[in-house]
Amino acid sequence: MALLAAHLLFVAWFTLRPLDVPWVSAANLHPLAGIRSDLALGWREAALRLGEGLALLAPLGVLLPVAGGRLYVSLWGSLVRTAALAALISLGIELLQTGVPGQVVDIDSLLLNTVGVVLAHLLVVPALRSRLRRRAELDPLPPQEAAQGPTPTIPRVGIAP
Repeated sequence: MALLAAHLLFVAWFTLRPLDVPWVSAANLHPLAGIRSDLALGWREAALRLGEGLALLAPLGVLLPVAGGRLYVSLWGSLVRTAALAALISLGIELLQTGVPGQVVDIDSLLLNTVGVVLAHLLVVPALRSRLRRRAELDPLPPQEAAQGPTPTIPRVGIAP
């Protein structure tokens, strides 16, 4: 949870700080227009700009499901929840940038940020959950019972209270 908060604070600082620039380009509200213009600049510049967009929120693809703490959950359900929350966070950042000097709204940032989160989720979370499930199966008692002991039963009834 602390890593999630630290990452969100870094993203807020990085994206919402005022920039001292001589001029600001117009807002990009046409999907994929900015990506096309980046690709027209050459492969090196395009890779740098697209990589920045993909990497900015990508750690949320792992941190959000880990913060939830559920091991037994549908891959698709987890992916949809994580992608939706990442898209909302990215949209919030883009909306807040309208009031920050030197920052410009870009719909492609929202798309790249969300795709980065989805890719990180798909690459890391299923393997991580599988590993944690195997570890949990090897433990003789679940963490709550290990800390508190087994649930006491009433001998004459035979069930837990």
